Amino acid sequence: MGIRINWRECLELVCAGFLWGVGIFLAALLFSAASSFLFPKPAHAESIPAAALRYRSEVIRAARVEAGLGAPVAVFAAQLEQESGWNPEAVSPVGARGLGQFMPGTAKDLGRSRPDLGPANPTNPGWAIRALCAYDLANLGRIRAATPPATQCDAWALALMAYNGGLGWVWRDQAKAKAQGLDPGLWQSVASVNAGRSLAAKRENARYGPAILFKRQPKYLAWGPGIRCEVAR
Repeated sequence: MGIRINWRECLELVCAGFLWGVGIFLAALLFSAASSFLFPKPAHAESIPAAALRYRSEVIRAARVEAGLGAPVAVFAAQLEQESGWNPEAVSPVGARGLGQFMPGTAKDLGRSRPDLGPANPTNPGWAIRALCAYDLANLGRIRAATPPATQCDAWALALMAYNGGLGWVWRDQAKAKAQGLDPGLWQSVASVNAGRSLAAKRENARYGPAILFKRQPKYLAWGPGIRCEVAR
């Protein structure tokens, strides 16, 4: 006796299976889209260099020791990336060394003014991280005392410029900005004038603070607080 095949029923089963599969696929697609919308990944989290992760705890600890629990950890981390790319053995063409790229003279000065940091050693990651935090905060305090910045963002941008090019040059540029009728409390005003540096040095210095605060800082906000900066005015 031959087997009779009901082709109509087979076709219906095949169609039902196909539609069921399409339904499952669409449901999964919608769930994935909804999950991405409701639970987005932290911005820039994937961009943190792998080398940075080994120093995360040290950066947080040093920042809090120097500036308290509200320390701008994200700024310090972004600056370390800007300076050395998290390479403790980095050496610049002009002789700056370590994670914080300290020049020998600056390291010696810090060793004298802050003996509690320990013997000055720019190639020691622990010393370099703590010294970077301390040096930033020292420059920040002097800038605020001399010419009150317009905002906290301006204060930090100027302090970072002082780290990169020297506090004296920031003050000279502020004086020139004021003489030209510009607000010396705005980092953009200070960045727009040159009190006598080479064009290359001034260009690097003017871009240094914004590169840290606007470009690199956001990716480190998962490590701790940062400094809020609006889009450059």
